[in-house]
Amino acid sequence: MPALEHMNQILHILFVFLPFLWALGTLPPPDALFLWAMEQVLEFGLGGSSMSTHLRLLVMFIMSAGTAIASYFIPSTVGVVLFMTGFGFLLSLNLSDMGHKIGTKSKDLPSGPEKHFSWKECLFYIIILVLALLETSLLHHFAGFSQISKSSSQAIVGYGLMILLIILWILREIQSVYIIGIFRNPFYPKDVQTVTVFFEKQTRLMKIGIVRRILLTLVSPFAMIAFLSLDSSLQGLHSVSVCIGFTRAFRMVWQNTENALLETVIVSTVHLISSTDIWWNRSLDTGIRLLLVGIIRDRLIQFVSKLQFAVTVLLTSWTEKKQRRKTTATLCILNIVFSPFVLVIIVFSTLLSSPLLPLFTLPVFLVGFPRPIQSWPGAAGTTACVCADTVYYYQMVPRLTAVLQTAMAAGSLGLLLPGSHYLGRFQDRLIWIMILECGYTYCSINIKGLELQETSCHTAEARRVDEVFEDAFEQEYTRVCSLNEHFGNVLTPCTVLPVKLYSDARNVLSGIIDSHENLKEFKGDLIKVLVWILVQYCSKRPGMKENVHNAENKGKAPLILPALNTSPPPKSPEDIDSLNSETFNDWSDDNIFDDEPTIKKVIEEEHQLKDLPGTNLFIPGSVESQRVGDHSTGTVPENDLYKAVLLGYPAVDKGKQEDMPYIPLMEFSCSHSHLVCLPAEWRTTCMPSSKMKEMSSLFPEDWYQFVLRQLECYHSEEKASNVLEEIAKDKVLKDFYVHTVMTCYFSLFGIDNMAPSPGHILRVYSGVLPWSVALDWLTEKPELFQLAVKAFRYTLKLMIDKASLGPIEDFRELIKYLEEYERDWYIGLVSDEKWKEAILQEKPYLFSLGYDSNMVSKNVEIQRPGENLESTK
Repeated sequence: MPALEHMNQILHILFVFLPFLWALGTLPPPDALFLWAMEQVLEFGLGGSSMSTHLRLLVMFIMSAGTAIASYFIPSTVGVVLFMTGFGFLLSLNLSDMGHKIGTKSKDLPSGPEKHFSWKECLFYIIILVLALLETSLLHHFAGFSQISKSSSQAIVGYGLMILLIILWILREIQSVYIIGIFRNPFYPKDVQTVTVFFEKQTRLMKIGIVRRILLTLVSPFAMIAFLSLDSSLQGLHSVSVCIGFTRAFRMVWQNTENALLETVIVSTVHLISSTDIWWNRSLDTGIRLLLVGIIRDRLIQFVSKLQFAVTVLLTSWTEKKQRRKTTATLCILNIVFSPFVLVIIVFSTLLSSPLLPLFTLPVFLVGFPRPIQSWPGAAGTTACVCADTVYYYQMVPRLTAVLQTAMAAGSLGLLLPGSHYLGRFQDRLIWIMILECGYTYCSINIKGLELQETSCHTAEARRVDEVFEDAFEQEYTRVCSLNEHFGNVLTPCTVLPVKLYSDARNVLSGIIDSHENLKEFKGDLIKVLVWILVQYCSKRPGMKENVHNAENKGKAPLILPALNTSPPPKSPEDIDSLNSETFNDWSDDNIFDDEPTIKKVIEEEHQLKDLPGTNLFIPGSVESQRVGDHSTGTVPENDLYKAVLLGYPAVDKGKQEDMPYIPLMEFSCSHSHLVCLPAEWRTTCMPSSKMKEMSSLFPEDWYQFVLRQLECYHSEEKASNVLEEIAKDKVLKDFYVHTVMTCYFSLFGIDNMAPSPGHILRVYSGVLPWSVALDWLTEKPELFQLAVKAFRYTLKLMIDKASLGPIEDFRELIKYLEEYERDWYIGLVSDEKWKEAILQEKPYLFSLGYDSNMVSKNVEIQRPGENLESTK
């Protein structure tokens, strides 16, 4: 057969060049060749799109090929048209994602709005499908078929498609900052720095975008279905070419509406202005014409893009100093002399739809091997490098995806094609966006981020990107249609996207953190912040309200607290022996209703607490009771025996008598004091009573009472003020807070209570406290340790705010500051896990303190205002 002979000759010539193609890297590996071939057939032969994963590509190829084959065996012309229309619409949807949404949302959110929205979406698709099938069947059955002429019904629909294409093109170009990348759009906001003006004009453009969206997703597909249904090629018995061509055409109507509209208008226009006797009109049906026009359109776009890339590499190899080499001039001359050969390489790369590769970034071009658009192994994002900056992109991606969806629907990003790349820029963030897959009302993208710790190369590259953005968005142009100064650059500015993300503000604290006046106020403010944080913590502890309810029902639950200003009572010989025989660190408080308090001592070798059975400690002022069997006898009820708390004191050598603090029994004067009572393990102290008595004068009692009166812990508003007043006047509760607050204060500053230095503040802010006995006591209580460090950090932020904004006038203003820190700020270290959690929770403001060897100190304040992310293509 002549065809086989010709094929044999072609293959003999091709096999000779295979080693040469392999050496140049043009010969693809089998897996890449197989996937590339499937993608090309799916996109141009079957009307599909490039897929985001290899598995999706394989499944979609099989389903699309099966649709084309099945249409050949349907005997009815109406059945064929309905079959092509229905499956063309269904295959253009993201069916896997829709199924995942319905399945997961109906299971995880049984009553949420997301489930309702997904069913509304499905209902919308069902209505569109029914209307498309109804339109196709009616037009195909009742309309008359004739060749395209100026008066035929198909020609009239073609005229409408031409008008629709022009309108859509105008509405799309209005959305971008430049019209066709050359002239500045007069309707686009001139200065994006003026936020209110920018959002007003952006809102107007979005309204135009809604009109464009309706025309693109609802009007255009039905108009093209009408054009295809009226074609005479579908009237008679269908052939293989008709099945392939129209299967692709009915699929492209939904899969890529803009390209399908352009191809349909071109075919209709050529048929109207050309003679009916030419080969194009005589031998080819409309489906095959659309297929060929689609291939020509895609290859023409690729050729222009690769030619621009080659010219850019050639010019920058000479104009850029870092790219200029000794051989650059020679290579430029050779490219000019052998320009026809270079054009052949570009054309060959375009025909194969393969990359154009500059050898070692030199203007020496080779043809890369053909590969699919998704050329990396695995799903997108599996090979991402996770670093400290990743969390900022995690926070940004959901919001960025939402605004990208709006921008794509409005046409702000231009014509969406799989394989297109976009670049987003905001401060030190650089985002790379790639379109992987497109379909009816959906687009699959891949978002990559550049690490924030930029190298010198990153800085230079980012500076060039910033120049393009600044000229496009930050300069005011007096002329109506200014020219794009960077026309011909590989980056074409598109639009500005309003995205909520974190901005970085670094300030030097010299003059604030080393000011003696600020440091003096810092110590006093720290005690106040400690009081506020502890009161807030205790009032919000789970179970506190239940304890109050129980206290109201059962009566008072008294507590014991060591007095600060009492002298030791007379000691009996039994007391002296019992107290001096061992050093006791704590009293047992397992059951506040025990008749006989048992004693626990610390066995340092075993680090365990053991009970000492049969040991009784005389408590001054208590009533002795005796145990008879399992019952106790005494002169007071069981619930009047109080829990004793013995404080830890410095160790005493045996045989020496030291003044031990007198521990009288004291009870809360208000039964509701349990609501803000400190945990039992925090009530001990390691400070000598003389030191504690000396420093208790620093405790701000008026602030303590004010904080308690501001609590909102009660359901009954009538008695709330009276109850809070009683709690504020409870001296026992106050002494608890005095002990805990002052012990934490000593832990943060040391036992000597020296004035802090900037280095000391930085170390404590980082969680490195100076060693002292109080520190050992504090580190045994991790939760209290975290609260103390938190109070220190809040106080530092308060000191900076006071130095920047002025002094605080009264307690209410201080409360507002602290509530704002608690609600809107995360104040900590960048390396903390809670820092990442705060970013993902989108705390409005983040604050951290760091040290620069070239400066005294600096703070990093990261805010989350409504900022603009600039996008380019």
